[in-house]
Amino acid sequence: MATTRTLVGTLGSLALATLGTLGFVLAPTAEAAQTPCDAQAKACLELHSNQAWLMDNGSVTRGPVAVAVGRPGHVTPTGTFRVQYKDIDHYSKEYNAPMPYSVFFTTTGIAFHEGSLSVQSHGCVHLSHANAVAFYQALQPGDVVEVKS
Repeated sequence: MATTRTLVGTLGSLALATLGTLGFVLAPTAEAAQTPCDAQAKACLELHSNQAWLMDNGSVTRGPVAVAVGRPGHVTPTGTFRVQYKDIDHYSKEYNAPMPYSVFFTTTGIAFHEGSLSVQSHGCVHLSHANAVAFYQALQPGDVVEVKS
């Protein structure tokens, strides 16, 4: 595999095409991953596929990762938002539920946070523990979050 990487680095796209025709399977790089969001987004969410990404200047740094989003009557809003604030140990009084590693990106209380991937939310974006920690660490107030349908 190290030889393949050296060839790819040296010969560029010609080597990729040649290796592909020879039957080599090359894993896609983070830069090659596609998202539905613009380059300014630090976090990208696609509702219909239940996937999210962390990004830096248009390049994917994490993802796609599985998410659970809002249930009927409590849909996750679409649009372009900015991270409002973060709370590592948030507790929802409204829904009487813990929301660890919360990253709030709307003014109406919608956040990325750790939660069950098998249960739809009240509009928030549930992430696994590892992904919630990663989103919490990567996102800062003011960062752009894009939510696509």
